[in-house]
Amino acid sequence: MTETADSDMLQKEYWDLSYITGPLVFLKNGGRFPTGAILDLTMDNGQIRQGQVLEATTSHAVVQILQGTQGIDIKGTAVSLRNESARVACSTDVIGRSFSGTGEPIDGLAPIVADEERDIVGEAINPVSRDKPNDFIETGVSVIDGFNTLVRGQKLPVFSGSGLPANELANMIVQQAQVRGDDEEFVVVFGAMGLTAREANYFLNSFEEGGQGSRVVSFINKADDPAIERLFTPRCALTVAEYLAFTKGYQVLVVLTDMTSYCEALRQISSAREEIPGRRGYPGYMYTDLSTIYERAGRIIGQKGSLTQIPILTMPDDDITHPIPDLTGYITEGQIVLGRSLHRQNIFPPVDLLPCLSRLMNNGIGEGKTEEWHRDWSNQLYASYARGRDVRKLMAIVGEDALTEVDKRYLAFTIQFEADMVGQGDTRRTLEETFALGWKLMGLLPKSELTRVDRELVEEKYTETNVEDFS
Repeated sequence: MTETADSDMLQKEYWDLSYITGPLVFLKNGGRFPTGAILDLTMDNGQIRQGQVLEATTSHAVVQILQGTQGIDIKGTAVSLRNESARVACSTDVIGRSFSGTGEPIDGLAPIVADEERDIVGEAINPVSRDKPNDFIETGVSVIDGFNTLVRGQKLPVFSGSGLPANELANMIVQQAQVRGDDEEFVVVFGAMGLTAREANYFLNSFEEGGQGSRVVSFINKADDPAIERLFTPRCALTVAEYLAFTKGYQVLVVLTDMTSYCEALRQISSAREEIPGRRGYPGYMYTDLSTIYERAGRIIGQKGSLTQIPILTMPDDDITHPIPDLTGYITEGQIVLGRSLHRQNIFPPVDLLPCLSRLMNNGIGEGKTEEWHRDWSNQLYASYARGRDVRKLMAIVGEDALTEVDKRYLAFTIQFEADMVGQGDTRRTLEETFALGWKLMGLLPKSELTRVDRELVEEKYTETNVEDFS
């Protein structure tokens, strides 16, 4: 051990590396470092890498290296304490900027002058201080705004599959989302894990070309970045989001993609630590770990700001019972599910409405927020679409000639619903436009079939329509 003076601080260097495996190094005498501390590892060629202490006991410390362990020599590497915890710079100047997964600027601009530096682990919101999610965020996507409304303070995940356009939907939401009210300041925090270079450029260029770059804070972890950095990315994004929401009073929407990449990194670190695996090789504590991310969404009593989350994940083999979507579903308040059959029909966004759910929808809709009949409108269209899907299955068995006239009306409704309501393309649609389209689609059905909407409202809104009216 040597001691060197650095400004007014006495910095101690240790030469205690004993073992390297994967992205981890093991140190002797680990009790000198607190769990969560950030260490500097200085190699004999002068290169410095950072690591975080995962576990520390009197006998050893387990350290995950952010830039990877390749080239580290056990005997030629010195270790020193950098910070007692991983921190990220917080300031309103982060708005419109792009950062790496660990919070370093990647947009070619100067580093942020922080109002304060915060521990990326964050602090749990006291349940007594939590306010009920209220009001809604308009995403510009009809199947979300009309049927699975996103409420401020909610966490509403998107379940995708390999090859489905989840990134395009994420970009659409980032570009188009807004809150109503002239006195509301709205910011989107985008955290991406495991993106290819093409995907990263797609997002960053889209933000700028769409004119929304000035309101987006992006944290980008690429596929060729160290996997361990993916564990930092959502926490850095959420720490900045908490600062903007609860210190500065912004309405903040956090979009995280892809949580499957995050969980794969978690499994990789668990395997390197030789921990006993749980379901499908994922660590047994993955539920707890995911909850420390998802539960950072919410509203606080007496504060104007809110933090809303849309985590996006890829279901391996389209299996919704896989541990990642399964555990995510337990923690969050609903789900938006992308359907492969709709994607094959070139419908975008290919949201399969029937398995979708927003458990907090009723908190954000109704009189004074959207329309007092919003829920009845949604229920009627949902029920009609479900019946039309059943008719389509029946037709595949008995043929179209065996269908009744009412069944044929439901079949026409379902086809048009998928083509127009679901398949809106990449254009933004206001909530009013979504409502108007819904009433028009109801006109494909006999008036007597609209049993979930108040009769007076049906008489006021109903106009019989034909398929040709939707050309």
